Amino acid sequence: MLTFHSASARVVNSGRAMTECLEVAMGNSIQEADLIVFHASIGHDFAELARTAKQLAPNARLVGASCCGVVGREGVSESMKDIAVMAITGKDFVLEHTDGIYGSNSYEKCLEMARRMKAESADINMVYFMASGIDIANDRCIAAFEEVLGSDVTIFGATSSDNMKGFISYQVVDEQVTQHGAFAIGFTDKSLKVDTQATHGFVAIGEPLVVTKSTGHIIHELNNKPAWTEYLNRLGLAASATCGDTIPVGALGEELNDALAAEYGNRHILRVVTSHTGDDMYYATDCPEGTKLWLTTRDEDLIFREMAQMVMKMKDRMQGKTPVAVFHADCLARGRFLFNRIIKEELVGIMQTPFYTNGECPPWLGMYGFGEFARLGGLNTYHNYTSALYVIYR
Repeated sequence: MLTFHSASARVVNSGRAMTECLEVAMGNSIQEADLIVFHASIGHDFAELARTAKQLAPNARLVGASCCGVVGREGVSESMKDIAVMAITGKDFVLEHTDGIYGSNSYEKCLEMARRMKAESADINMVYFMASGIDIANDRCIAAFEEVLGSDVTIFGATSSDNMKGFISYQVVDEQVTQHGAFAIGFTDKSLKVDTQATHGFVAIGEPLVVTKSTGHIIHELNNKPAWTEYLNRLGLAASATCGDTIPVGALGEELNDALAAEYGNRHILRVVTSHTGDDMYYATDCPEGTKLWLTTRDEDLIFREMAQMVMKMKDRMQGKTPVAVFHADCLARGRFLFNRIIKEELVGIMQTPFYTNGECPPWLGMYGFGEFARLGGLNTYHNYTSALYVIYR
């Protein structure tokens, strides 16, 4: 049976940061950890984080990813030296990973991982998935896992990020640090269930851009014009703008049908552009020709209303059960890196407090990344610009 323990910190020295988190999370029982999951801001030395964790818990498997800030039981922090850790005891999991995953081979790489996971255990009932946030077709990842494990297995997790530059992100498995890697943890503890949901609080504006030429997840043309140039023109940005310049203001919305919109609380699901080569834009999912993409604007009041509604729905579905852990992925554009407007402490309070037990926050591992996985319409779905909660309960 799995048990969960968490901690977060802001410490400049990477080795000391990992040590402090494990000491707070596990006390004198660090060596009993069987699995350590961590998120750390881009300013940390990821090789040192991995070495320290393996020294303190030599028998534990270790996975981690870069991010743009963390959320833990201790609250929210968005510095260059943040770290959050979830330490898990118990053997009820399988772990697989891959390197060299890109949009062009996302399906094949995840299919290989899924097959190895199923060969190790037929009891997987949920998968925590983390992949590079740059140049990846996330819907193809979902399709691969579902083909092998079944669509009833919930996929939750995120894509790694940097400090909103869209330049580089890191993934860690044991002591291996990669830039285009992915890992998947298949939980096999049959006493556990996970409930997932995401919300964003953005509103579509103006007339849509139409994808007139694309290949898989790469958009070549919008409105019959070179895609990146047309995108920048619509945003009112100079030709010298980078992906980091577009992320705060360039969320693209795809329209949902009525049923999904009612569940989501919004007419559109959002997408981020985290990379481009010349005028080719690298989208987060496959984007067929004819797709209409709306520019969007962030609505502060709507963000808070949708979050409160989402958490209440999740509480209702739990029917009084107590969370044993919460994993959490938030888009970096919802934090202070977007105009420093939103009161993050208040929003985090809205999402955390309803899950308290006797005044205590459950073990919590949250990060600011490039994208999030959560169910929508009963289906595993990839999201951008959302807050996504993954509540595990027994």
